[in-house]
Amino acid sequence: MLLLRVLGTITLAWVAAQLCIVLHTPLPWMLGPLLATAVASVMGLPTLSWGPLRNGGQWLIGTALGLYFTPQTTALVVSLWWAIALGILWALGLGALFGLWLQRVRAAGLQVPASPQSRATNYFAAAIGAASEMTLLAERAGARTDLVASAHTLRILLVTLLIPLALQFSGLHGIALTPAGPRDVSWSGFAWLALGTGAGAWLMQRLGRANPWFLGPLLVCMGLTMFEIELTAIPSWMLNAAQLLIGISLGVRFTAGFVHTAPRWLGAVALGTLAMMLVCALMGWAMAWATGLHPATMLLATSPGGIAEMSITAKVLQLGAPVVTAFQVCRLIAVLILVEPLYRWAVARQA
Repeated sequence: MLLLRVLGTITLAWVAAQLCIVLHTPLPWMLGPLLATAVASVMGLPTLSWGPLRNGGQWLIGTALGLYFTPQTTALVVSLWWAIALGILWALGLGALFGLWLQRVRAAGLQVPASPQSRATNYFAAAIGAASEMTLLAERAGARTDLVASAHTLRILLVTLLIPLALQFSGLHGIALTPAGPRDVSWSGFAWLALGTGAGAWLMQRLGRANPWFLGPLLVCMGLTMFEIELTAIPSWMLNAAQLLIGISLGVRFTAGFVHTAPRWLGAVALGTLAMMLVCALMGWAMAWATGLHPATMLLATSPGGIAEMSITAKVLQLGAPVVTAFQVCRLIAVLILVEPLYRWAVARQA
């Protein structure tokens, strides 16, 4: 039964990807599966994202992005350290404002004073971080984890869908400022690269780090490419399959009961996410002016999306994937380190 559900979900996702290719939509191998599995899941169909396949998709994407970090690209990213630091402060501040917005909407709807549980729920639901890690931190703070998880799921869906569509509609295209990594596929090199990046994923998982199957391979492959150790390129069909699996993993989060979970809450999250995307676009244009990079690259770098989704968008649309990846990775690490201590500080200050 498990195998049939997995195969049925993959088949549905593949058909959706082919339809998106025919329709010339952006990111067909990720957005098609995401939408198809989300609709099927909401309808109550037995969709399923199998953990090992999802991890494999993140593994391939992390490895492929690591191949971009040639010495020239690394020098460019290092020179942007001040912009990355500004992006981290921007994300923390934006998340705090989003939390205040959620608090005001909930207080108006429930017509009751804010409780410690509601404050924790609003805070961790608004933090611009990974859904699983923010839900875990919210549970430790006594928040409602169902509302936190649903907020992050909806935010990622909206950002992943709307930003690629907006970029395609606007006609913005990036220009590679630095040489790309290896272009030829070597299966012996691929075996060694898989062994090394797999070890990186295993180590990150043992250390309990966030997104181990993405960050572990990314860091290992980055290290190799920085020292000009180029073992192989990643075949395009593998990258398409990886996008399909990631799209499935996002789509199956929308269960049949998702749309019935606190409609006022989901409406507030959706409206707040759209507002964040708008102000992040303005921030991206300002950062592009300050750094001299392409506006679309900085829009993706500062957007309130997930690492894998925004990095895939940058890679497929050729919009400065290394810069976007560096911004998103540094932001995630900073949020994971700082968001809980900042919450405790705020609670102690109110007390």
